[in-house]
Amino acid sequence: MTLSVEAGPRVNATTVAKAPIVLTSQVPWSDTSPMNQIKQDFGSEPLSFIALFVSPRADFEEVVAEAHRLFPDTDVAACTTAGEISKLGYDEGKIIAVGFPTAGFATTSLLIEDIHDLNPLPLIDRITLERVRLQERNPDLNSNFAFLVVDGMSLSEDALTATISPALREMPLFGGSAGDGTDFRRALVALNGKVAVSAAVLTLVRSRYRTQVFSLDHLIPSEEQMVVTEADPERRIVKSINAEPAAREYARIVGKDPDQLDRFTFASHPVVVRIGAAHHVRAIQQVNDAGELVFFSAIDEGMVLTVASPQNMVDHLHNKMADLSDQDKPAHILGCDCILRRIEAEQRQMTRDLSNVMASYNVTGFSTYGEQIGPLHVNHTMSGVAIYAAED
Repeated sequence: MTLSVEAGPRVNATTVAKAPIVLTSQVPWSDTSPMNQIKQDFGSEPLSFIALFVSPRADFEEVVAEAHRLFPDTDVAACTTAGEISKLGYDEGKIIAVGFPTAGFATTSLLIEDIHDLNPLPLIDRITLERVRLQERNPDLNSNFAFLVVDGMSLSEDALTATISPALREMPLFGGSAGDGTDFRRALVALNGKVAVSAAVLTLVRSRYRTQVFSLDHLIPSEEQMVVTEADPERRIVKSINAEPAAREYARIVGKDPDQLDRFTFASHPVVVRIGAAHHVRAIQQVNDAGELVFFSAIDEGMVLTVASPQNMVDHLHNKMADLSDQDKPAHILGCDCILRRIEAEQRQMTRDLSNVMASYNVTGFSTYGEQIGPLHVNHTMSGVAIYAAED
């Protein structure tokens, strides 16, 4: 496990923010110079941090190299996506940039490599040290959160979030797993021009503005349960359920033909596991050639899975966004939205309506292969941070 740290510019506590609280830009992946356009859109505002969500159709290495050249004094974290969320809502073929001005934010970003072979203690020590340093340098910034982008093909998100969460203490964590459209071949992350696989970028943020980290899903557990009776946890594969071949038994329980299982079935009939007082989705990615179920997140023998039923996605998202606006409507929301939500929306012909809700609440971000919230790696959710105009 290799760890490097890139410290972004520090906020000047006496500066008064005159530009928008958060800057956003979106450019087609095919633009001849997408980062030049983003640079023009952002103008001369000094930035502490930029998040780039890059369509897998783009040349990722070229995009992040150009970003590093054009923003040499700013931490730039980037990842490939399973789709983008632009100012119009769900989008495809875009490069989305979200900029955090130094007038309102102070950040530190860490590239965590070889996450499949973590050495926990040095990693925890480094994150703790950087968190304390960031706080000491910016004592007047009272709001904080941590943002994680991680290789969604690494099969290591669960171990990573569980490892780093204690080092963050009171700093709430959210994030998303980098994707590759619906191809599931290769996902990439990068920090300041360095591209990596089986890696993650963790950004620690302190802000003068009020922020709220959240996670939401629209699923209600049913009474229908199943038990994982044989699994390969390292590869997130379930071989048998209720002592029967996994795909066939899952299909029987949800009332589907086992030969017709596809991503639409998995999006419409998710399974959840109870952790403490809450249920969390353990989403199915695909059926492999052996008739086994491949999952997006941690799975193990003896785990009891419950079939969940979806609520109306549009109504649910609108209500949750309204909850986030109880005191004041967010100036911006950075969101990590599971690809299964997008697939379900397409199947139920709700894409436009969901996009309209996200656009009305200034949500930008990307579609993911999984989401992080606190110490957990989950699926079929939207995780994010709401940023408000009011100072904390």
